[in-house]
Amino acid sequence: VQQFVVDGEVTPAWRARVRDLIAGLERRPILDLESWQRAMQEGNHTQIELRFGERGPIFVAKDAVVNGADDDDLTKEVRFLGERVGFSGPALRVVVARMLTDRRPTFRYDAAESAARQNAAAEAVDVIDRDIPRGTVIFSRGELLSPAQFELYKAALDRQQGDVLGGRWWLRTGGSRAAVVLITSLLVGYTASYVPRARTNAGRMVGLALVMLGMVSIASAGALLAPKLAAALAPGAVVLGAMVLVVAYDRRIAMAYGVLASVLVLLATRGTAGDLAVMIVGVAAAAWRLDSVRDRQNVVAAGLWTGGALALATVAAAMVERPLASELGGELLRDAGLAAFAGLSAAGITLFALPMIERIFDITTGMTLIELRDPKQPLLRQLQQRAPGTYNHSLNVAAIAETAADAIGADPLLTYVGALYHDIGKMNKPEYFVENQSRGSNKHDKLSPAMSLLVIVGHVKDGVEMAKAGGLPRSLIHFIEAHHGTTLVEYFFYRAKKKAEQEKEERGGDVVVGEMEYRYPGPRPRTKEVAMLMLSDAVESATRAMPEPTPARIEQLVREIANKRLMDGQFDQCDLTLRELRTAAESISKTVASIYHGRIAYPSDKKESEKKDGEKKSDAGTKGSDEKRA
Repeated sequence: VQQFVVDGEVTPAWRARVRDLIAGLERRPILDLESWQRAMQEGNHTQIELRFGERGPIFVAKDAVVNGADDDDLTKEVRFLGERVGFSGPALRVVVARMLTDRRPTFRYDAAESAARQNAAAEAVDVIDRDIPRGTVIFSRGELLSPAQFELYKAALDRQQGDVLGGRWWLRTGGSRAAVVLITSLLVGYTASYVPRARTNAGRMVGLALVMLGMVSIASAGALLAPKLAAALAPGAVVLGAMVLVVAYDRRIAMAYGVLASVLVLLATRGTAGDLAVMIVGVAAAAWRLDSVRDRQNVVAAGLWTGGALALATVAAAMVERPLASELGGELLRDAGLAAFAGLSAAGITLFALPMIERIFDITTGMTLIELRDPKQPLLRQLQQRAPGTYNHSLNVAAIAETAADAIGADPLLTYVGALYHDIGKMNKPEYFVENQSRGSNKHDKLSPAMSLLVIVGHVKDGVEMAKAGGLPRSLIHFIEAHHGTTLVEYFFYRAKKKAEQEKEERGGDVVVGEMEYRYPGPRPRTKEVAMLMLSDAVESATRAMPEPTPARIEQLVREIANKRLMDGQFDQCDLTLRELRTAAESISKTVASIYHGRIAYPSDKKESEKKDGEKKSDAGTKGSDEKRA
C-alpha cells in the first residue's frame, strides 16, 4: 500500500476510495444472524429503515441486507464493495483481509423503536367509513364475489349477529334451542316406545347418546373448521352413526335416529334443505344395504352403495340450489367426490370399530357368529373329543333349529351357533348322558333319582360357567341357560314317584315327590331363537328314541311336544305367536323326517330277502294289532 503514501501522508485517492467504501457499507448493511432472520421473515415490508444517530434515516431494499454470519456471503459482499470503489490487486486483498479480520455487524435491530414507529404509523392512518343504505344488494345469484363484496357481506353478518339490542339474536337462539329440545324429546319418546333393549339398559342408553353426540359434533366442527370439507364431514358423520345403529339394533332404529340427527346437524350448521336431503339419502342407503354384518364384503358393498347415493344426492341438490354458472362444474365434481369418499370412509370406520361396537351395545354380529361356528373353536373341539355323542346331537339340533328360525323370521345364524354350544356343560360328565353311553351301560342305574337329577340339571350350570370362561357372548349364554327352561325332568320324576310308592308299600308312611323339585331352574326362553332351540332339542331327543320314525309319527310327536311346552308356559316370555309356533312345528317335522328317514335294506341273496319280507309282514301285523289296541 506504499503507493498510496506520499511524504508520509495518505493520498487523496486512497481517502476517496475509503470514503466511498464506508458509504457503500451504509447502503448495504451487514447484520448478525438474528437480525437478518427477523428482517427476512417478519412482515410484508420491502424496505428497511437505517438510522445513524442524529443523521436522517435512509431506506434500503430488503434484498440489500447481508448475513454477516455466513462466511461466503460476507467475503463475496466485501470483495464486491472493494472492487466497486476502485481497489484492485494487492490493495484489494489487503482491504478485504482487514475488513474480515474483526467482523462486526454494521447495524443492529432496535425492537422498541421499530414497534413504536409501527404503532405511530398505524395511528396516523385515517379510518374510512362507508355508509351502505339499508336494502342495498351486496351480490346477486350467480355472481362471482369481489374482495370488497365479500368483506361487506361479512360485515353485514357480524352486524346482524351482534344486534343484541333489537332482540333478534335472542329470538334466533331461542328458536334453535326450542327446536333442539323438541327433537331431543322425540328421541326420548321414540326410545321409550320402540327401543326396549335400550330403555332398560343404562349402558345402551349411554351408547345411543354417544352416537348422537358424535354425529352432531363431527358435522358441526367440520363445518366450522373446514368449510371446504363440509360436503364430506356432515353426511359422513350422520351415515357413520346410522351404520353403527344398524349393527347395534336394526334398520328402523337407524333410520329414525339418522333422520333426527340430520335435523340437528342442519340446525347446528345452518344448512339448506338440500343438505338435509343429502344426509337423509345417505342414512337410507346405509340402512338399506347394511342389513347384517356377516362378512367384510357386506360392509364394503354398503360403503360403496352409500358413497354413490351421497354423490348423486349432492349433485342433485347442487343443481337445484346453486347457480348454474360455468364455475359450478368443478365445484360439483369436488363435492360429489368428497361425499362418495365420506360414505366409503364411514363403512371402513364401522368395520374397524366393530369389536368396540359389540362391547358397548352388548351384541353379537354375524362376523363373530361365523367365527364361533368354526369346529376348531376350543369349546367345540373339546366337545368333539370328550362327548362325541353330544356333539353329533348338537349338530342335528342346530340344523333343525336353524330351519325353524328361518321359517318364522328369526335369526337363523344366531340360532345355529347357539344350538352348537347349548350342551357344552355335558363335557364334565359325558358318560351320564345317553348319547355318550355304550349299549347296556347306564350309570344312572346305580344312582337315586334325586342324585341323577342333580347330574342332569347340572349340565346347564356347568355350561354357563364354561361359556363365561371361554368368552362367549351373552346372547349365546342365554341359549345354554334357557334351552330347557323350567321344564320337568320327566323320566327321573316318575322314577322317583314309583320309588316313593314302593317304599310306601314296604315301610309305610307318606312320601310326597314334588314336581317343582324335578324341574330345571330356568330361565325360560326370552327370544324366539332360544324357543326354537328348546323345541328342536326335545324333538331330536325324542325322535332318536323312536323305533320307526316315520314322517307321520314325527309330525305327531312334534305337535305333542310343541303343545306341551306351550301349555307349560315355556314360551310366555319370548313373544312367540301361535301362528309362528305352528309354522315352526311344520318346519321341524320336515327337517327331522329328512334326517331320520328310513333306509332300504339290500339282502345278500334271494332267500335272505324272502326271509326278511316275511319278518316284515309279521311285524306289520303285530304292530297293526298293537295300534288298534292302543
